[in-house]
Amino acid sequence: MADQALLRFRLDRHSGLPIYRQLVEQVRQALHLGILRPGDQLPPVRDVVGQVAVNPNTVHRAYRELEHQGLVEGQAGRGTFVRETLPGADDPHDELRQHLGEWMQRARRAGLEDEAIDALVVEAKRSTARTERPRSTAGAEDARQMEHTGRTGPTNRRKGEERR
Repeated sequence: MADQALLRFRLDRHSGLPIYRQLVEQVRQALHLGILRPGDQLPPVRDVVGQVAVNPNTVHRAYRELEHQGLVEGQAGRGTFVRETLPGADDPHDELRQHLGEWMQRARRAGLEDEAIDALVVEAKRSTARTERPRSTAGAEDARQMEHTGRTGPTNRRKGEERR
């Protein structure tokens, strides 16, 4: 490739997420962050194959998915180009993005590698999700019932007794 790529893919082969989905999500993330903008060219399939050692069909599948989502378009003989961006590039999240960037710099200065940083972010997402909302509506119903009765589950009601 003659010029510096706007996007370098990274794969986590242990994530359980199919490789093509990882590629799609990384392009979507680059669109959210404003790294990719309309008119930018995605890396050629051949370059992605060399970069992350995957089958070319996997890259084609990811690019087709992005095309189906209306985010990119393939131009015969020229490559795949960004058509649309996603919310996030110039929005009120700029301050959060700046704080996260500063946090990333501190994490790197502390000697954390990408894998450790990713693990911290995943754990932070999980812990905040647990405190912000119930896992399911059934769990929410059980929690409400327990508040009122001290018991959970439908077996605690007498036959014919209605739900509160």
